[in-house]
Amino acid sequence: MNQAPRAPQAGPARPGRPLRAGLAPLRSALGLFTILPVRAAPEIGREEAARAVLWLPVAGLLLALPAAGVLLAVEAGGHSALRRMLAATLAVGVLALLTGVLHLDGLADTADGLGSRRPKDEALAIMRRSDIGPFGVAALLFTVLVQITALAAVAPGWPEAAALAVAVVTGRAAVVLATGPGSPAARPDGFGALVAGATTARARIATGAALLAVTTATAAAAWGWHPAVRGVVAVLAGLCAGDLLRRLARRRFGGLTGDVFGAVLEVSCAVVLLALALTA
Repeated sequence: MNQAPRAPQAGPARPGRPLRAGLAPLRSALGLFTILPVRAAPEIGREEAARAVLWLPVAGLLLALPAAGVLLAVEAGGHSALRRMLAATLAVGVLALLTGVLHLDGLADTADGLGSRRPKDEALAIMRRSDIGPFGVAALLFTVLVQITALAAVAPGWPEAAALAVAVVTGRAAVVLATGPGSPAARPDGFGALVAGATTARARIATGAALLAVTTATAAAAWGWHPAVRGVVAVLAGLCAGDLLRRLARRRFGGLTGDVFGAVLEVSCAVVLLALALTA
């Protein structure tokens, strides 16, 4: 890939070009939101960022695979309560590691900004600080604990792995749904300014519809219609939780930031797992 382009007679390389171009947004999504060593553009503009965000659910599915693998591997030695809790902890830890703790950091910063009860500009300044305040610590601990304990409460084995994948993908779909015209940027710089209000209604509808359709079809084929209904309810609950947080941030900050998008992702993921655990 580091070689210079050849003359026109080197036709065999051409069929791969459309594929590479089509996967460029996915590479950008993986480069922006994970620590995976992918070849992505060194600089990204608003149009490229908007396309990359649409691939977030796919990137989430790729991240869920190793996390689910760890979950299943640990539980292969037994399904005791402590072992399942350990498996859930390691799975959530793998997700945090693969994302460079980026979204959890956004959750903590958003909680500090929302809990500061300061004017908009001061609250946004608090979110930029490198330290974490008491609201951030509380939100971080509570959300991670909910994710771990709720995941451990789901039926062990493949249903638990599927629950993890659905939660991870739903959290990222919630970010896509939060990038419509009703979500302006809270500040003119940062990643939030690149993607806030940047996606089309058709793209957002397609994302939500695809998520619900795949969840329903997969759960129904594997376990029956009752688990499929549970999955759909959990997905809708996660998306609603993410939208509520989006509305709160817009009212409080005047718009969204990259930190808010991270918070939307983590909260949506936690609510999906909680809903699945409560309906188990």
